[in-house]
Amino acid sequence: MSKQIRLGVVGCGYWGPNLVRNFRALPECQLKMMCDISKDRLKHLTSLYPEVEAELNFDHMLNGVGLDAVIVATSVKLHFPMAKAALLSGKHVFIEKPMASSSEQCAELVSIARQKGLVLMIGHTFLYSPAVRKIKEIVDRGDLGEIRYICARRLNLGLFQKDINVAWDLAPHDISIILHLLEQFPISVNCRGSAHVTPGIEDVTSMSLTFKNDRSAIIHSSWLDPRKVREMTIVGSKRMIVYDDVALQEKIRVFDARVERPPHYDTFAEFHYAYHYGDTYSPYIKQEEPLKTECQHFLDCIQHDKEPLTNGSQGTDLVRILEASSQSLKAGGGQIVLHQLDAARSPASLGVAPFVRDVKEKNGKSHVPVGVIAEPHVA
Repeated sequence: MSKQIRLGVVGCGYWGPNLVRNFRALPECQLKMMCDISKDRLKHLTSLYPEVEAELNFDHMLNGVGLDAVIVATSVKLHFPMAKAALLSGKHVFIEKPMASSSEQCAELVSIARQKGLVLMIGHTFLYSPAVRKIKEIVDRGDLGEIRYICARRLNLGLFQKDINVAWDLAPHDISIILHLLEQFPISVNCRGSAHVTPGIEDVTSMSLTFKNDRSAIIHSSWLDPRKVREMTIVGSKRMIVYDDVALQEKIRVFDARVERPPHYDTFAEFHYAYHYGDTYSPYIKQEEPLKTECQHFLDCIQHDKEPLTNGSQGTDLVRILEASSQSLKAGGGQIVLHQLDAARSPASLGVAPFVRDVKEKNGKSHVPVGVIAEPHVA
């Protein structure tokens, strides 16, 4: 597609206006329409972007403007029906995270997009940030050695959601980064949490992901903290990284620190751990808006028929983990074992970017699950 891509954005509440602003500024596309159920929101955005049409009815948006692509930035419960309708009408689709309310819904969207040859991209924005790209570069280069565990904290006061808990709201950012760095799907999920403000909707959660080779990740999410915290620590066998996304400068700090166990000793008195403390440095990070890079990537994928970095398969994987976290919450934090992906849904068969998904049983023995997430069938 060499002509300008005609776009429409549905959902102009919290995050939608940022997508409107970025897509409107990109020369490869023409933002034709903004859609929302709120007249006041549309009136405000029309005052900012008078050349963009406003529409209250999503069906009119799909059928009356001649769009090439639709951006879905609504509440999670509307992601699936709106994305499905857009795909069935022959439009490329960009969906904000999380992709849908269930992995079955995600799998159906992936199947439709494949059948129709359309781009389906998920808004895992942090994978397009210069900081995360730099961390990925450091990890892939082997500077950290073997990654042992990752600890993430994403905390603030609000914004409280009515239809999803804090794990579904905040944890997708951290999960997407963790899967991107480790290139593995977790073996199991544990999650505990509490609902202090709205009954039945957890506003504080602690999620634990277990990977093969004794790797693990801990994700703490909260709407009830006084300070905004966006921090991740990646611990390797050689070095460690602290990533602070809130910091104005030095968002990434690399610590030349590690602990080593002596290979041989005869008595307990001779046993001493060796602690290494070396230099700390902050690599240079180019300043650019991740969302702009993400929007440009979506347009590039449409124009050049490419698979997005954050495709539907990865969006499905993330929702499977969130589903497991919800089951674990109901089981009082019990372990939920995730099934290995079927060969029919391998990355090669789906035509998606390679992601390691070899969830093998540890030492050849089966784990005893508290609950099990079944793999959804893909038509």
